[in-house]
Amino acid sequence: MEPVVLLIAFLAGAAFRQFGFPPLMGYLLSGFLANALGFGDQAQLQVVADVGIILLLFTIGLKLRVEELKPIYVWGAATLHMLAVVPLTAAVIFLVGSLYAPLSFDNTFTAWTLAFALSFSSTVLAIKIFEERGDSTSIYATIAVGVLVVQDVFAVIWLVMSSGEYPSPWAAGLLVLPFTVRYATLFFRTVGHGELLLFGGVVAALLAAGIFEALHLKGGLGALVFGAWLGAGDRTRAKELSSQLLGLKNLLLIGFFVQIGYYGLPDPTLIVVAAVLSVLIALRPLVYFTVFTLFKLRARTSWLSALSLSSYSEFGLIIAAAAVADEVLSPEWITTLALAMTMSFFIASPINNRAHQWYRRYQQQLVQHESKQRLPEEIIGSIGNGRVAVLGMGRIGRAAYRTLEASDVGAMVGIEENWGRHLALQEENYHTVHGDASDADFWERTGLANVDHILLCLSNHRENVDVIELALELGFKGKISAVSRFHDESDELKALGCDPFYLYENLGDDFARHALGDEAKSE
Repeated sequence: MEPVVLLIAFLAGAAFRQFGFPPLMGYLLSGFLANALGFGDQAQLQVVADVGIILLLFTIGLKLRVEELKPIYVWGAATLHMLAVVPLTAAVIFLVGSLYAPLSFDNTFTAWTLAFALSFSSTVLAIKIFEERGDSTSIYATIAVGVLVVQDVFAVIWLVMSSGEYPSPWAAGLLVLPFTVRYATLFFRTVGHGELLLFGGVVAALLAAGIFEALHLKGGLGALVFGAWLGAGDRTRAKELSSQLLGLKNLLLIGFFVQIGYYGLPDPTLIVVAAVLSVLIALRPLVYFTVFTLFKLRARTSWLSALSLSSYSEFGLIIAAAAVADEVLSPEWITTLALAMTMSFFIASPINNRAHQWYRRYQQQLVQHESKQRLPEEIIGSIGNGRVAVLGMGRIGRAAYRTLEASDVGAMVGIEENWGRHLALQEENYHTVHGDASDADFWERTGLANVDHILLCLSNHRENVDVIELALELGFKGKISAVSRFHDESDELKALGCDPFYLYENLGDDFARHALGDEAKSE
C-alpha cells in the first residue's frame, strides 16, 4: 500500500476533525482523490477493508445479547421498513434505467435485488457514530444494532435464494454452538490476557468467517455468530477482548472507507443518479421514526435510532459486484452505488453529529407522535430524594456509589442507560434509575438538575462534555465531578466549570493505601 494514500487519508481525516466533522468523511473523500491522482491499489485496500468489517461484526457479536433481538420493535421495525422502502427504491431504479441506457437491465430481478440491497443501513457508520458519542450501551443504539443484525439475517436468506446455492449440509452442525458455550470460556482461560488475547480474537474472527464461507454462508455472519458464542461464554473477558480489538478494528476500517473511491470516478450523469438516490435516503429516518413510535418507543429513542440508520449499506456494493460478475448488471452501477453510499455518509454523519441538539430544538413537535402507552424500558423513573447522582454505573461508577453511600453525603441515586445492567444493579440493592445522561427529557422529568452533586462516570469524554453543557443549559447550580483519561480532557472539563479527576493520577496512592490496609489487618 503506497504511503501517499495513507498520508492523504490522514490529512483529510484530520482536516474534517478540525472542522467538527467525523474523520471518516475525510477518509471517504481521500479515496476518490487518491484514485483520481493515480495512487494506491484497490486490491490491497479491499483486503484491509474486508478484515476490518469482519472484526467489526465479530466485536458486535461479543457485545450481542440474543434477547435484544426478541422485542417486536427490533425485528418488526426492520421488516416493516423493508416492506415500505424496497418497492419505492425499485420504482426509482426502474425509472433511472429507462432514462439512462447504461444503467438499464435485462430483467426485473436485478432491479429488485438492488432495491433490496439499498434498503439496508450501514453497520460500519452506525457503530462508528455510537462509539464516537459514547452511546454504545444506550437503548437507541441497542435497537439500531438489533435492526442491523436482523438485516444481516435477511441478507443471508436473500443470497441463498438468489444464487441458487444452498448452504452445505454440514452447516447444520452449527446448531450445536449454543450447547458448547462452556468451550468458549475455556478459550478465554487458555489465551489469558495481553497480546495473545488480541491475537486469539483476530484468529477466531477470521477462522469463523472462513468456516462460514466454506459452508456457503456469509463470512461476516460467521464472525458475528462466533463473537456472540464467545461473548455468551464469559461476558467479562468478551468485553476485555472487544476493548483490545477496538483500535485495530478502527484502523482497518479506514481501508474500507478509502477503498470506496476506487470503484471508479463517475461521469456527470452517474453523479446525478447518485444524487437522486441520496435524496431518497431522506425518507429512511421518516419511515423508521414512524415505525418505532408505532411500537410505543419514545420520540427521542425513535429519533436517534432512525437517524443512526439513515445511510446506505456497504452490502449494496457486495450485491452489485456479484451481479456484475454474473453479467446481469452493468459495471456502471457499482460506481453509482459507491457514490450514492458516500453521499449518504456525508449526509448522515453531520446530521448524527448534531442529533441530540436537534432533538432538543424540535422536542415539542416530535413528542406529539409518541404513543400514550410506554414500554417498561421507556418509562422514566423517579430519583426519589437523591441528593448525589452517579451518572454511569460501570465499574468506576459502582465503586464511587459504594464509597459515597458509606459516607454522610446524603441520599444516593445511580443513573444507568443500559436496561439490563439497571435491572441487575437493582437486584444488588443499588438505587438506580434507567435513563440516558444526555437526555433532556430525563433531566426535566426527574428533577436531576436539582441535586447537589453529580459524578460523571461515563466512558466517553465527548459524552461527558455534552452532559455538562446540558446540565448548565438546564440551570444546574450544584457541583459536577467527572472522570478524565487525558490531561487535555481535564483542562476542557475544568473550563466548563467541572471538577475533573484524572483517572490515573492517584492510582499509586490508592494502591499503597490498599496495601497498608491489608498489612494492618494481618497484624
